[in-house]
Amino acid sequence: MGNTCRFYVDLMALQREVTGSCILNVIKFPDGTTKKLLIDCGLFQEKDYSDYNKTFPFNPEDIDYVIVTHNHVDHTGRLPLLVSLGYSNKIHTTYDTSQLIGHALHDSYKVLKRKAKLANERSLYTDEDVDSTLSLIEAHPFDEPIKLDENVTLTFFMNGHLPGAALVLVQVDYSDDSNYKHPTINLLFTGDYNNKNMFFNVSPIPEWVHNLPITIIQETTYGDMDSSQIEEVFESNILDAINKKKEIVIPVFSLGRSQEIMYFLMKMQNEGKLDPNIPIYFDGKLGIKYTELYKSGSLKSIDKTKDFLPQNFSYVDSPEMRLGLTNDYQTKIILTTSGMGSYGPAQFYLPAFLQHSNALIHFTGYVAEDTLGRRLYDCNKGEIVEIGGLQVKKEADVKFTSEFSAHAKGDELINFLKDFSNIRLLLLNHGETASENYYASKVINEVKIKNVGILGRDYLFRVNEYGLIKSFSTKFL
Repeated sequence: MGNTCRFYVDLMALQREVTGSCILNVIKFPDGTTKKLLIDCGLFQEKDYSDYNKTFPFNPEDIDYVIVTHNHVDHTGRLPLLVSLGYSNKIHTTYDTSQLIGHALHDSYKVLKRKAKLANERSLYTDEDVDSTLSLIEAHPFDEPIKLDENVTLTFFMNGHLPGAALVLVQVDYSDDSNYKHPTINLLFTGDYNNKNMFFNVSPIPEWVHNLPITIIQETTYGDMDSSQIEEVFESNILDAINKKKEIVIPVFSLGRSQEIMYFLMKMQNEGKLDPNIPIYFDGKLGIKYTELYKSGSLKSIDKTKDFLPQNFSYVDSPEMRLGLTNDYQTKIILTTSGMGSYGPAQFYLPAFLQHSNALIHFTGYVAEDTLGRRLYDCNKGEIVEIGGLQVKKEADVKFTSEFSAHAKGDELINFLKDFSNIRLLLLNHGETASENYYASKVINEVKIKNVGILGRDYLFRVNEYGLIKSFSTKFL
């Protein structure tokens, strides 16, 4: 038992709540050696945590492996900073993520460069750092164990969150000089998780994984909401606005949500609910690149024969076209990035249309604290909102739906856990504090798990094959 106790993994997260996902795993072997592994390396988007973007509470040169769960900036956006500060080993992704991540990181660089210039600061990283990062990418298929070295095995399993998204199983083994093989430490990271996707079928997790003695690190973005609580209001809200001849602006995430909303609008047209004569526009360079990838067949998850573009659909391809759309006052639908409104062309459309009493601004997913989307949604009609230095009066309708969310809800997360027969420890992350606490209580009441913890910057969790050894305060609060 003494030797077993010297074989463990210390887990700590850099993020306190939703964005900035980055989990440091320090593996300690009985011979005294260590290995360090990162799951994701994301950008913080909450204003309160923006200072965390500038540095790491560890030496990037000491990291042995980086594994990416999926291609969203809050999970990948600081990879080039990690590389610029000395990380030089492989970055492991699924195949589809490897096809998507270059577009995302180059776009992220441009956004960060503009923000840094406005703040008279140095940008977090350069375009060359992005290229260096992409040169380290190593792509893998789903369901195939990959030996990172003699001790660490990685397996990606399909996740419905978006194309290329994965559940990450890390298995750590050790045999000593007498050929005694220590029991395997099994860690499963859900990343952002969903059990379904309208563009592909999600393969189930194999039974052998469900039967492992395992520590699970699970997201809780919508842990305080059950799927039965979701109101499907988007279609009726859009049709009501169309009947009132309103202009409609729909902020969307570049990857996944953009294409899903296009597909939904196409279905509305095909079912005779939405007049195909109403023009539909899409603005956002990164979103357009992703849409073309969906169409091209470059993504293995996506069926390239699947039609998802609505009729009377156009890309916005110039600043002049963008300006014209804000001034013609005709009934139309504009999809624009970013989904939370704080970046991309949404920064142009939202202040312009917020002043139109004949406009509907409809968010289609999670909007984090301190983002423009959350501020527009929370304020009352007639109030003044500050947007990029402008003082704008809210005259438009602003609505929100979570029906398209790419995250599983609390009951679906519980059902995910119930498929496992031997959960030794559950660590929760990637949720606002209230959501994490609510879901933790739900798990304790509904699932037989001995130890449930909340992973963040405050506490480090030491685990082995038996689950939790102990938890204690971290040094990087």
